[in-house]
Amino acid sequence: MASIPPKPLIEYPWLLRWFFRRQARKYGRTLSPSWLWGRLPAHFGGMLLMLALFQRKSFPIDTPLRSLMSVRIAQMNGCAFCVDLNAYNLLKASGSAEKAAAVAHWRHSPDFTDRERAALEYAEAMTDTSRRVEPGHLEALGQYFDHDGIVALTAWIAFQNLSAKFNAALGAEDNGLCQLPGKPAAD
Repeated sequence: MASIPPKPLIEYPWLLRWFFRRQARKYGRTLSPSWLWGRLPAHFGGMLLMLALFQRKSFPIDTPLRSLMSVRIAQMNGCAFCVDLNAYNLLKASGSAEKAAAVAHWRHSPDFTDRERAALEYAEAMTDTSRRVEPGHLEALGQYFDHDGIVALTAWIAFQNLSAKFNAALGAEDNGLCQLPGKPAAD
């Protein structure tokens, strides 16, 4: 149970109640962060709009890479819900349970391409507040992404950090969407 309990359903605006029902049909229940974000309906709407913009086919970063980075960001932020949902999305996008299970150890795993490694290193540099993004990170990304792609990667990582930090701080629990055997703990 999250640190802040859901309000009675009737206290959420009708549009959010509709959204909660749709989410429950898709995932078997309303996901825990929705109850939390639902306390700020306009902000929740903004988050959902931003997520929809990131998920457009024209967005320069493909779904498997976004999901891969999201799993690692979630692990680093200690967000059980985010690890669960993003591993589920990664499995759907890539079909690779091995890759989803190996994200925490990407530096030592042969399952990742150089492009993925550059993106994961950049995501870690942005997420770990004791580190800074350095020119070498951008140079490494420049081998695989144009300037628009680097900006898109940066926006996605920042969005995922916002989401993971919010969910972790309020104890949004995972919903059992992606039960990986022996989920690796964050490094």
